[in-house]
Amino acid sequence: MSEPLLASGRASSEHSDDSPEEGLLRRGWKKQHGKAARKGDWIRIGLGMWAGLATLAVIAVVYACVPTHGGNRETSFPPKGKRNVVFMVSDGMGPVSLTMTRAYLQHVKHLPWGDQLMLDKNLIGTSRTRSTSSLVTDSAAGATAFSCGQKSYNGAISVMPDGSPCGTVLEAAKLAGYMTGLVVTTRLTDATPACFSAHVNLRSEEDRIAEQQLGDYPLGLMLDLALGGGRCHFLPNSTAGSCRADDRDLVSYAKEKHGFQYIDDRAGFDSLKKGKAASLPLLGLFAPTDIPFDLDRKDSEYPSLDEMAEAALNALEAATKDSEHGFFLMVEGSRIDHAGHSNDPAAQVREVLAYDKTFARVLKWVESHDAILVSTSDHETGGLATARQVHETYPDYLWYPEVLANASHSSEYLAAQYREYDPSTAGKNEDEFIRTTLLKEGSGIIDATEDEIETLKAHKLTADWVFSDMISRRAQIGWSTHGHSGVDVNIYGSKGTERLHGNHENNEIGQFLADYLELDLVKVTNILREKGVAKTDEGEKGEKYAWMGKSLEELKKNDTDALHFHTDQLDQYHGVFKRCLH
Repeated sequence: MSEPLLASGRASSEHSDDSPEEGLLRRGWKKQHGKAARKGDWIRIGLGMWAGLATLAVIAVVYACVPTHGGNRETSFPPKGKRNVVFMVSDGMGPVSLTMTRAYLQHVKHLPWGDQLMLDKNLIGTSRTRSTSSLVTDSAAGATAFSCGQKSYNGAISVMPDGSPCGTVLEAAKLAGYMTGLVVTTRLTDATPACFSAHVNLRSEEDRIAEQQLGDYPLGLMLDLALGGGRCHFLPNSTAGSCRADDRDLVSYAKEKHGFQYIDDRAGFDSLKKGKAASLPLLGLFAPTDIPFDLDRKDSEYPSLDEMAEAALNALEAATKDSEHGFFLMVEGSRIDHAGHSNDPAAQVREVLAYDKTFARVLKWVESHDAILVSTSDHETGGLATARQVHETYPDYLWYPEVLANASHSSEYLAAQYREYDPSTAGKNEDEFIRTTLLKEGSGIIDATEDEIETLKAHKLTADWVFSDMISRRAQIGWSTHGHSGVDVNIYGSKGTERLHGNHENNEIGQFLADYLELDLVKVTNILREKGVAKTDEGEKGEKYAWMGKSLEELKKNDTDALHFHTDQLDQYHGVFKRCLH
């Protein structure tokens, strides 16, 4: 006799003589005989089959609605019709940056402990950040993973470990008919924006990056809109405020060669009327180098990240209104990273808040258009921790966000003020200037010790790290480095980014962007490699990729401190322990 469908799953002892039927009788089931028993069997079989079919139907419906990646499933990817992509990069922002900023905002706004940032509400996954040359990436290798969908070495601007260029999402989008844009708060020639719009073997080649961004390379002009800082790399070295090594006037080149609308101040930005009066191509360079930290930035002098992103969205939307293609826009909260390098928590929370505000604006736009938003970081900077042991005894479990709220300027700003201090014009002696103007008014610190004052005076030319440390100690915020760390970073996304749920390598994010827009990055790479080889008068192939600037071989020969050129393998311990200098 076969075991009944509703029998217990517990197995009988192998030494028991009980039949299954007798076992059921012991558990309270009555023994049935004849037709009644057979009728009950058929009823139970029917009920079992019905339950099984219902379960399969529910599973099928649920499975069809779950997005795929790593075992999941998407209903339709990529979607049909017009598409727009906004890719946001929170340079240097790690998970603890969100923890610190959330607690800070709750403190200053008197919000409940359950209040969240907009980013918190849209967390979908995490990203692993290593490059080909190190477990701790730099921004260049990190952004190359996003732009090319490929891993490369620290310092690489959209080139592979062998020194050959790789086609970017922005270039492929432009060649496919999409409009393109970059919005940043650092220099437009800095690593992240450069990786979407240029190809050089070392990120310090910013003069060459600026030239390529304006179309001086094999693909021609790929950028329709660029807003940020870095004006000094576009001006000839005969001009005040230039940092170029030559006399090329790239602003004039942009206007004359491609008809760029050019703006370089707040009044020029306001004339765009939030992008609705913009003419593309558009170049906006609002600072000689980086736009000031949000803690120091004056609205009357510089546009915010949020304002620039809004103008870019409006301008690109209008430009693609009658096109079957949309646009690709990269927006970077660049200076979160700089605050991390300075170990300045007061500056960083304001940068993260500015980024969160921008994310909220972009998300609102995306949700009412045929578009997606993906946001992530290239790496974490500073090894930040919301805890610090400031003495030898066992530490208290706390940190103080009110210390960050008391600061009215960044350590970078205060250090610049200190370097400019002149006792003949300041009206205060040096100690008084430090205690009142710099610490009390600038940092909100009223309890500086004599040792701290003397440390500042001993490091007058490099005082930013001293100011940062004084605030961090009082807030009990910890930092493990003035560089980057190898921690996984968060991924945030709108509806339509389900494939990025979970944990991913950073280059998978670049591959996702390309797949969503149905772009062929290999095709762009092949064009760059074919067109990028110089030809001699006799038709023979000349120097390879001369348009990229210094070759990988030349840089390897020089073995600069900026790059050790372990381009395709992890760097190894060299037996030299570097001690901290301060």
